[in-house]
Amino acid sequence: MGWGAAGGAGGFGGVPMGGSHRAGGQPGLPFAGIPSELQAGVDAIVGQEPEREPTPAEFSSQPSADERRRLTLASLLSEHPGLMAWSAVLVVVIAVTGQLGPMLTAYAINHGMTAGHLSFSVVVWCAAAYLVVVAIGSIAQRSQVKASGRLASRVMHHLRVRVFTHLQRLGLDFFTEEKAGVVMTRMTSDIENLQQLLQDGLSQFALQGLTMVVITVILFALNPLLALITVAIVIPPLLGMTLWFHRASERGYEKVRDGIADVMSDLSESLHGVRVVTANNRRAHNALHHRNVVGEYRDANVATGRINAIYGPGTQAVGIFGQALLLGIGGTMVLHHTLTIGALVAFFLYLNRFFQPIQLLVQQYNALQQSQSSIIKLRGLLETEPSVVDAEDAEDLDDIEGAIAFTGVSFGYRPDTLVLHDVDLEIAPGETIALVGPTGGGKSTLAKLITRFYDPTSGSVAIDGHDLRGVTQQSLRRQLGVVPQEAFLFAGTIRDNLAYARPDATDAEIDEAIDRVGLRELVDGLAEGLDTVVHERGQTLSAGERQLLALGRAFLAHPRVLVLDEATSSLDLRSETAVERALDALLEQRTAILIAHRLSTAERADRVAVVVDGRIVEIGTHADLVASEGRYAAMFATWESAGGGTA
Repeated sequence: MGWGAAGGAGGFGGVPMGGSHRAGGQPGLPFAGIPSELQAGVDAIVGQEPEREPTPAEFSSQPSADERRRLTLASLLSEHPGLMAWSAVLVVVIAVTGQLGPMLTAYAINHGMTAGHLSFSVVVWCAAAYLVVVAIGSIAQRSQVKASGRLASRVMHHLRVRVFTHLQRLGLDFFTEEKAGVVMTRMTSDIENLQQLLQDGLSQFALQGLTMVVITVILFALNPLLALITVAIVIPPLLGMTLWFHRASERGYEKVRDGIADVMSDLSESLHGVRVVTANNRRAHNALHHRNVVGEYRDANVATGRINAIYGPGTQAVGIFGQALLLGIGGTMVLHHTLTIGALVAFFLYLNRFFQPIQLLVQQYNALQQSQSSIIKLRGLLETEPSVVDAEDAEDLDDIEGAIAFTGVSFGYRPDTLVLHDVDLEIAPGETIALVGPTGGGKSTLAKLITRFYDPTSGSVAIDGHDLRGVTQQSLRRQLGVVPQEAFLFAGTIRDNLAYARPDATDAEIDEAIDRVGLRELVDGLAEGLDTVVHERGQTLSAGERQLLALGRAFLAHPRVLVLDEATSSLDLRSETAVERALDALLEQRTAILIAHRLSTAERADRVAVVVDGRIVEIGTHADLVASEGRYAAMFATWESAGGGTA
C-alpha cells in the first residue's frame, strides 16, 4: 500500500446511482445498482435533497481537547446547548399543558354541573379551553420531535466521526488483538442504541419524569392528605424496585453488549474465511459454533427480559394497590363531606396519570440502561491510547535522501517476549537491501519499524539522522511506499486503487505505473479499463493481479523509501520476471528494503542481510555471502537445488 498525504483516500464512490454495474461487464457478479422500476422514485427523492457544501476532512494524529473529554451522555448533549435548551422548553410546555385537562374537568363539574352551580356556559368555556390546551400541546409535541430528531442526528454524526477518527489513530497492535466484529459492533449496534435513546427515549424520559413532578404538585394542591398517603404508599416500594432494577439491568445489558459483539465477530470471521471453511468442510461445525455463540447472546437477553418482567408488572401492581386504597379513603371523605366529587374525580384522573408515566418510565429506563452499556463500551474504545503517537515537539520530516540506521534496536510485540535483539544496521541512500531468513526470524518486524507501525522497545530507528519518534507520522509516511504480503484492494475502480495514495495523479502518471509493473495486459483486457469496478477486497481478481495493483499503487506514490514485504510471493514466474524487470528501473535512486523467500530478488539487491531469531547473523553482497559458505550460501544452494534458479 502506498502512503501519501493525509486524506488521500481518493474518490471512492464505487458504483454510480443509476443502473446496475458489474465488473468488466461480467455476468454473475454482485448486483450494485438500482432496479429500473425504482429509478424514477429515487431520482425524485434525490431531486428534493437540498444542496450542501462538502465538509472539509480534518485529521490529526493527536486528539483535540474536545476528543479527549470523557464520553458520557451529558458530554454528548452539552455539545449542542441550543437544541438542548429548546427541547427542554418544549418538554416543559408539553408536561404542563398535558395536565391542565383534569383541572378544567374538575372546574366544569364543581361550577357547572352540580346542584346550585348549573351553568352551561361554564362547561362550554372549559371545553373550549381544553381544546386550546390540546392544540398547544400538539404543536409543542411536533416541534419537540423535530428538535430531538435534529439533536440525535447531530450527536450521532459527531460520535461516529469521533470513533472512526480514533480508530485511524490506533496502532496495528490494537487491530491485531481486537476482533474486527467487536470493532464493527462499537460502530454500529452500540451507536444505534444511543441514537434510539436520543431520538425519542431521552425526551420521553424527561417528559414523564417532569409529568410526575407536575402531577405530584397538583395532587398536593387538590388534597394534601390524599397526596401524602399516595407518596407514602407508592414511592418507597417504587424507589426500592428501581434501585434493584438499575443494578441488575446494568450487569445484564453489559453481558448483552458483549454477546452481540461476539456474534458480530464470529459472523465477520466466518464470512471472511468462507473459502477456507468450504474447502475444509467445516460448514456444519461453523453452524454449530455460531448457534452456541448466538445462544449465549440469547441467554443474556433472556436474563434482562426476566428482570424487566419483574420490574414492569411489579410497578404496575404497586400502582393498582395504591389506587384501590386511595379510592376507599377518598370515597369515605366524600361521604363525610370533607372532599367534593369534582375534587375526587380530578384527583383520580391525576392519579391515573401519575401511574401512566411510571410504566413509560420503565420502558425508557430500560432503553437508558441499554444505552449506558453502549456508552461504557464506546468509552473504553475511545480511552484506548494509541501505541504510536507523535511527540509534542515532533517536527515535519523534510524531503529525505533515504539513509536508514538501526542502533541497538530491540523489540517485542509483547514486552516480555522480544522478537528483535540489539540490531545494528545501516542502509545507505539509494541502496537496495534484501532481508532473508527463516519464517518468524524478524524480517517483517524490521520493515514495520522503518514505517513506524511500531516503536522499538529499546534503541532507535532513524532516517537521515532523524529519530522516527521525533518526526510526525504523516510527514514520514508520505515519503514511504509499502507493499504488504497480502495486497488489499478497496471497493472502487482500478483507477481509484492505483491512485489511492495520490488521488491527484494524472492519466499519464497512472499509465506509466501500469506499464512499469506489467498491468497493461490486465487493464486492456477489461471492458471498462481503468473504470472497471473492483469488488470488496478485489475478490474478482487473481492473487497475482491484486499484487500487481498494489505494486502499481506504491510506485505511483513516488516514495523515497520502498518496503516490499514478500511482494512477489503470490506471483507466477512470468509475472515475477516482469515485476523484477520493473524493479530494476523503479528502485534507482530509492532506498529499498526487500523481504523475500524467493532468492531471485535477493540476487538483485546491493546487499543481503540474513535475519535469524531476531538478529542479523550475516550481511554482505550476494556473491560474497555465497562465497563465504555460511547460512546464506546454504539457503541459496537449497533454493537452487529445488529449481528456484530456473526461470
